[in-house]
Amino acid sequence: MTDNTLDLPETEDRSPRKKNKKVLFWVLGSFLVVLLIAGGIVWAAMSKLQDFETIEQAFPEETLRPEVTKPVEGQDDPAVNILLLGSDSRANTSTPVLDDIGNRADTIMVAHIPSDRSGVQIMSIMRDSWLEIPGHGEAKINAAMAYGGVPLMVQTVEGLIDQRIDHVAVIDFNGFQNMTDSLGGVEVNNPRAFSYDGVQFAQGPITLNGEEALTFVRSRNFSDGDYTRVENQQLFMESMAAEILSRDTLTSPSKLNDLVESTTPYVALDGDFGVGSMVGLGTSMSSVRAGDITSFTLPTRGTGREGGGQSVVYVDWDALDEVRERFKNDELADYQPAAK
Repeated sequence: MTDNTLDLPETEDRSPRKKNKKVLFWVLGSFLVVLLIAGGIVWAAMSKLQDFETIEQAFPEETLRPEVTKPVEGQDDPAVNILLLGSDSRANTSTPVLDDIGNRADTIMVAHIPSDRSGVQIMSIMRDSWLEIPGHGEAKINAAMAYGGVPLMVQTVEGLIDQRIDHVAVIDFNGFQNMTDSLGGVEVNNPRAFSYDGVQFAQGPITLNGEEALTFVRSRNFSDGDYTRVENQQLFMESMAAEILSRDTLTSPSKLNDLVESTTPYVALDGDFGVGSMVGLGTSMSSVRAGDITSFTLPTRGTGREGGGQSVVYVDWDALDEVRERFKNDELADYQPAAK
């Protein structure tokens, strides 16, 4: 299991306005919604965020959901949980994001913003996690999309963490290809050499263009199944974030606007997650710094075969009990997962 603190460079401009704009990235800071960074950083691009597709029905019936999250003692605002879903199945931008995500979610994350707005904790969920899908029996968690779309995925994740999901973002991976090219490439320090789909990735520092970046995050021919794939996605996310938060990018309005324009066709958000919500949430987190952002993976206990021989990942339910308690008590910032 991984436990990573996103160690990103600070910019020299410490003004509240610049700081709040950076925080909007961290609110949505994950592999899936990095494209929203530019809209949070440069106010001139905010109007473009309104072009994102809307998820008309993102949540299950209220009777099937956990209670609305309440603020912890001593805080005015409740914690916020954002479900982040991603797919690489989309062929082009001529059809809606939700139409093309189809019956799978290749990446599933929950971004948790605590009541005191002191940071962000991002939990990755292995897409092959074997669990109970409400109304459909045991299956891989990403099968929830096939059985009941986004609402059933939300219901499944809410049952998994025993807490309410407040917002949902669905993103197509192809947006990262355009975004990477807009940045002029992204350098990653690749911990292992590998090849996938005809592309060779050397060990050590390598600079990826858009097409190579898309292949890098899609790569899945590893001996440990999706474990390395998730690690690669987190690695690329951190590297891209470092590039976006670099002074060269932050001081280039044209580059920031290009980032938003190049990714708008690849995003869908729930109807309540608009510009106003993002700005308000970001403003309340004005004291957050890079070291306050952490990521980890839902506890698992290895892989196996289920349902006619399909490869699955088993959830470590005993270890998950602690995660659930930390979600409930708003104490995820101090969570230290056991070594994988």
